[in-house]
Amino acid sequence: MSKPSVAIVGRPNVGKSSLFNMLAGMRISIIAPTPGVTRDRVFAEAEWQGQEFTLIDTGGIEPDATDDLLTKMRLQADIAIEAADVILFMTDIQSGLTAADLDIAKQLHRSNKPVIVVVNKIDQPGDPPAGFYEFYQLGFSEVYAVSASHKLGLGEILDATISHLPEQEEGDYPPDTVRVAVIGKPNAGKSSLVNKLLGEERAIVSEIAGTTRDAIDSFIVNDYGSFVLVDTAGLRRKGKVTERIEKYSVLRANKAIERADLCLILIDALDGVTEQDTKIAGLAWNMGKTCIFAVNKWDAVEDRAEARKELNQQILTRFHFMSHAPVIFVSAKTGLNCEKLWPLIRETYDNGGYRISTAQMNEFISDALILHPPPQDKGKHLKIYYGTQIGNYPVRIVFFINDPKLTHFSYDRYLINRLREIYGFEGTPIQIIWRGRKEKDMI
Repeated sequence: MSKPSVAIVGRPNVGKSSLFNMLAGMRISIIAPTPGVTRDRVFAEAEWQGQEFTLIDTGGIEPDATDDLLTKMRLQADIAIEAADVILFMTDIQSGLTAADLDIAKQLHRSNKPVIVVVNKIDQPGDPPAGFYEFYQLGFSEVYAVSASHKLGLGEILDATISHLPEQEEGDYPPDTVRVAVIGKPNAGKSSLVNKLLGEERAIVSEIAGTTRDAIDSFIVNDYGSFVLVDTAGLRRKGKVTERIEKYSVLRANKAIERADLCLILIDALDGVTEQDTKIAGLAWNMGKTCIFAVNKWDAVEDRAEARKELNQQILTRFHFMSHAPVIFVSAKTGLNCEKLWPLIRETYDNGGYRISTAQMNEFISDALILHPPPQDKGKHLKIYYGTQIGNYPVRIVFFINDPKLTHFSYDRYLINRLREIYGFEGTPIQIIWRGRKEKDMI
């Protein structure tokens, strides 16, 4: 289920990042702050009064930007308009109402989305100063006085925000349905691949609008099970601003990944692996998603033997943290190897659902210790007493030991490699958790 989004937008130096930081640091139960995949901190998952949402910081103007000031302000507002369900329009009492505020307000009015005006830097409690009321000239009915730095008025704007959030609904799918998000940079061929997969199977049960405006869900049943394909198509209108394309595609991918059970990461065979590919794949990795790499436009490659070798090396190097993910070379245009995707999706997803029994785990630990003794420090050896699997998607395994200080990342890597060698788990992240014996009651 995709969470609704709340974006903070406004001109530079009004306190957007300060408000984001305060909201992310308040007692609003941050669920999983997502490490930034761009130069800026972009979003955090949050909850207020039982309502979960994604908080988006559109950030300020980059120091090295060559675009003029007004264009950059419009860019930030446009990103928020495209990605958000509710918009917090940040202004500044010290600067007063400015022409830039009025310019941004015009864009926000055209969005027909709920907009809450936040007048920042009102640092004294009580009735707001007279200058506060001029912000009603922006044409929005909800105007709130806050001090992001002093945490004044934040509860009121959060209450107003959640009152506008849409209800979260899911399609009535069978319980064993696998959600597959097709992600990648714009023009990688996501929509074409989705259409090819749906068209060839000829077993589409229904097609419904996704729970966000950013994706279309297509439900399909075939010989391999029930699936929902989530198409995260690129920009639907022309745009030449590089920052906009990159930031917006990342926001869209984040929503799709959040809803997915498995991510099909498309790489353009003609472009090779790009920085944006690594950012989008990093989102899937950080969320612990099962993944498959699909190199698209394979039909347009001339020397396939050399290209396969080069692309495999690029994927291995740039996605070293996802070496467990299988790679397939396809063409959405001609259908080359597309028939192999469904069995690969089924097998890869099932890999992540495997459960290691207690007997298997005891045997695994015994063999692993013999083949590669654990590290030691100052004569003290790491001892693994027992282990247990506590989760799937991602696979999470807890090992109870004598002293967590004796662990080393290289031994984590060894155990993960052994787990994959014996039990598969291809395409699925594995997380190793070390616990001292006295911590056993924490599980």
